[in-house]
Amino acid sequence: MENLTPALLAEYVTPERVDTAIALALNVLYAMFILFVSLMFSGWAKRRIEGIAIRHPRLDPTLFGFLGNVVKYAILAMAAIFILNRFGIQTTSLVALIGAAGLAIGLALQGALSNLAAGVMIILFRPFRVGQYIEAGSTAGTVREISLFFTELKTYDGLQVILPNSDIWSSSIKNYSVNPTRLVDLTIGVSYDSDLRVAERVLKEIAASDERVLDDPAPFIKVRELGDSSVDFVFRVWANSSDWWALKCDLNREIKDRFDAEGVGIPFPTQTVVYAPEGTAVKTA
Repeated sequence: MENLTPALLAEYVTPERVDTAIALALNVLYAMFILFVSLMFSGWAKRRIEGIAIRHPRLDPTLFGFLGNVVKYAILAMAAIFILNRFGIQTTSLVALIGAAGLAIGLALQGALSNLAAGVMIILFRPFRVGQYIEAGSTAGTVREISLFFTELKTYDGLQVILPNSDIWSSSIKNYSVNPTRLVDLTIGVSYDSDLRVAERVLKEIAASDERVLDDPAPFIKVRELGDSSVDFVFRVWANSSDWWALKCDLNREIKDRFDAEGVGIPFPTQTVVYAPEGTAVKTA
């Protein structure tokens, strides 16, 4: 190995190489500083955004967790662009390359990306929340988890149902828990030979005697129409959403018991069969 003489050292260590090494070292220091600051600031921003939901219980933590992640990765992406520019790398061509790669990946993952897009819309617009009872398409249940790709429901009989977010977002959504009150709408048929005044009085007494029936809006009980085999009453009362199902079942039972006690008949479908004598031609219309 050759001995390093002043002449040989001066040959290799030129002012241009020294300037290049100093510039590279400074760029590395700047890049480390930018990366450190961006990591600290992105983590702080995410925690601040998530803390808004913690300080205000009425706000949805899922939404603010999603927004916190968006802000965090946006800050890191900007830091990466600054670092690349610091080393003289043209980010325009890099962005174009990333866009082309993203297009190819998007075409290959259309189903997953459609679920992701639907998940973002669900989280942003909040048509339902965790703990609410909803019906989406042909599936109904209590919402247990909302993620970016799927929503988990628990049906009334204890089954776990995983629904892709794209299926939920593309169908009509019924939220049974969002409103504090619900309408119990019943159609009660009585026989034509029954006293309608008695039937109406009994229905009003039933509505007034149940504490779960709300006074405002007031119950609405009237003759709706004269049907083929019955006189139909419309029986509409409002109740708290938590009482709706039990109240509807109890009202049906109470109406039957009270009508039996008051002598109000409830018709049921009947069919009359006429036998023609043997050898008799049957006329048709």
